[in-house]
Amino acid sequence: MIGWNAFVLLAAVNLAPSPPATMAAPPTPEQVMAVPPELRQQLQERVIDATNAPEQRLLRIVDLVFKPDGLGLQYDTTATLTVAETWEQHRANCLSFTLLFVALAREAGLEARIQEVGQVVTWYQEQGVIYNAGHVNVGLRVAGRHGTLDLDQNVLYDRRGPRVISDQRALAHYYNNRGAELMATHDAEAMEYLRTALRMDPAFAPAWNNLGVLERRRGDARAATLAFDNALRAHPALLSALSNATSMYRQLGDTRRAAQLGERLQRARDRDPFYQFMQGVQAERRGDYAQATAAYRHAIRLYGNAHQFHFGLARAYFLQGENQRAMREMARARELGGSDPVRAVYQAKLDSLHRLNARQGAH
Repeated sequence: MIGWNAFVLLAAVNLAPSPPATMAAPPTPEQVMAVPPELRQQLQERVIDATNAPEQRLLRIVDLVFKPDGLGLQYDTTATLTVAETWEQHRANCLSFTLLFVALAREAGLEARIQEVGQVVTWYQEQGVIYNAGHVNVGLRVAGRHGTLDLDQNVLYDRRGPRVISDQRALAHYYNNRGAELMATHDAEAMEYLRTALRMDPAFAPAWNNLGVLERRRGDARAATLAFDNALRAHPALLSALSNATSMYRQLGDTRRAAQLGERLQRARDRDPFYQFMQGVQAERRGDYAQATAAYRHAIRLYGNAHQFHFGLARAYFLQGENQRAMREMARARELGGSDPVRAVYQAKLDSLHRLNARQGAH
């Protein structure tokens, strides 16, 4: 059913009139991944000619990408770019970085794959906590050892972690991201990118969902419902698609279908630790610490090994004056911290709680 529904809509896409000449067509897959001549020359001189050892080549690629005398790459969450654009602009988000690094590693003879994480929570200083359904990074196999290289160091993966995907699906991520970005200002161009994403991977649920949003905004209810239905066939628990489809069917007056989807949406939310965690974050921000506590505890029941969840619960307890419980959760966060620097931060906070508790006890 997924393939057939995808085929029906994509056939309509292929038969649609060509975009106006003034609208830039999406780059081809080859253009997305192409390494520009200047970068290829630097790769040859600084990496390939310099050493035959795979480990050294990997380290030299890292230097080429990040050091100021190379690309000097800067992290930019909005920069969904081709490999050549990343080279020219010296900025990338996780997807652009992954495409760039995989392209360079392969040119240098290394075994590099693109990996996908179904859900992540990311911490940005300027934007706070961001929940994303979908994330990519680099998977490497060097000298018989497997490793992961991720541009974003402040990210919590879902319980399944990174999984290798095809280049086609990675390109679907690229076209979908660009389409979503363009939806704010250029509907027609956004449509071309989303359709291209689905040509790369007809079962890519996020692109179907975004296409549904765009079709609904354009007033085509039939195309919107078809897109949302395809998204849910590909990913039955995709929260954004469930929410959009529920709203769409309610608008169409199909209350029975809307109610069914609404129940599915609630069940999916109840089973999603990241959704529960974000509910806790939002409750904490508005000062509803009892609700924050309930949501954080729900998240921990679903995903007990995430130190960030225990830290959130510790904050909620502390803000309610429950210092003993706060210390217990902070200690658990410290135990689960993934690195020495993270554990050191939690230890410092735990020490502060102990001192505060001692002062309060003295009074």
